[in-house]
Amino acid sequence: MKLLIKGGRVIDPASQRDEVADVAIAAGRIIAINHIPADFVPNRTVDATGYLVAPGLVDLAVRLREPGHEHEGMLTSEMAAAVAGGVTSLVCPPDTEPVLDEPGLVEMLKSRAEKLHQARVFPLGALTRNLRGEILTEMVELTEAGCVGFSQADVPLVDTQVLRRALQYASTFDYTVWLRPQDFYLGHGVAASGALATRLGLSGVPVAAETIAMHTIFELMRGTGARVHLCRISSASGVALVRQAKQEGLKLTCDVSVNSLHLTDVDIGYFDSRMRLNPPLRQQGDRDALRAGLLDGTIDALVSDHTPVKDDAKALPFAESEPGATGVELLLSLAMKWGEDSGAGLARALAVLTSEPARVLGDALGTLRMSTGHLVVGGVADVCVFDPRSAWVVQPQALRSQGKHTPFSGYELSGQVRCTIVGGQIAFQA
Repeated sequence: MKLLIKGGRVIDPASQRDEVADVAIAAGRIIAINHIPADFVPNRTVDATGYLVAPGLVDLAVRLREPGHEHEGMLTSEMAAAVAGGVTSLVCPPDTEPVLDEPGLVEMLKSRAEKLHQARVFPLGALTRNLRGEILTEMVELTEAGCVGFSQADVPLVDTQVLRRALQYASTFDYTVWLRPQDFYLGHGVAASGALATRLGLSGVPVAAETIAMHTIFELMRGTGARVHLCRISSASGVALVRQAKQEGLKLTCDVSVNSLHLTDVDIGYFDSRMRLNPPLRQQGDRDALRAGLLDGTIDALVSDHTPVKDDAKALPFAESEPGATGVELLLSLAMKWGEDSGAGLARALAVLTSEPARVLGDALGTLRMSTGHLVVGGVADVCVFDPRSAWVVQPQALRSQGKHTPFSGYELSGQVRCTIVGGQIAFQA
């Protein structure tokens, strides 16, 4: 298949390319940008006049809900949602049923995903068997099966001896351990500690739940030399600790959810279960610090934290409802909104969705490392074509994800994906 993307504004944050140019694709790779060979005859042409042509988005936090949670999301529906949002590569956590702690399960998931010919799936393997925090998994075998790192998902690892051994083992092979910094004993609440949680009578999660866990992780990193990615930083204090740790030279990266980047605990309103999220929404000062941290590079990547939840699980009282929200289809538009509101600009807004998360994955991408999150001649053709000026209103029932619950319902956003290309094949076209 030969494709020609014609007349679009090509933006690649990694190379600082920003120009109106044609893009030629053949055999799944980009063969030319701007200077198209005279003998190139495309099978199909995508008219991108007035649109932006960017690298395919890389989302580091997408729950596909298979296997085990098919009532909340099917692989087919969530992959369709991903490419509709311009996401061409995604990382999924290991908290499926059964847990991704065996090579066969990882291989099955990757095989099923590849047969759909949509986004690329990069699974995280379980750090401990069944996420119980007791016995380490066979990391080498899981890596050979396709895992790009190891995680406890949202399950805190209480035993610091086990965590220390896990970091030691991972460091030996230069694997990355992905951790949600949340203290087990302090993290049982349903809202962020503060005046609003007190007024509503909701059990609170203090900032200390995040920072105590971070102090523990950093101390173990110093002793082991391990590489760690912190998932879903949520507080100003957490941002400050990450900044200090990076200045110290620890092998550390982190991400923030679009939910925490735009919303605060005030948005809970009158017990709105759509705002029941993990980590919980914090105060405005925390949100402002997260925005600033993403702008200055303290926070490496912006993620959707896509977690489809069935209707019955959200139709409960706030404290009893299941945390999570659909977000992969909103990621691009919400990043653009942050870029405009913060003054970060379009290039930075795209960088935290493309080249920066690809850098987090690093060598785990294998042969895709040089082209994931980039538009480069000779690289794999993963491309997102979108209209930056097109306004749309978030209507849950119109989302392709099986999960219809989002805290941004009714929001008017800018930026609509017109075409998503994965490996030189059109995976989505509006």
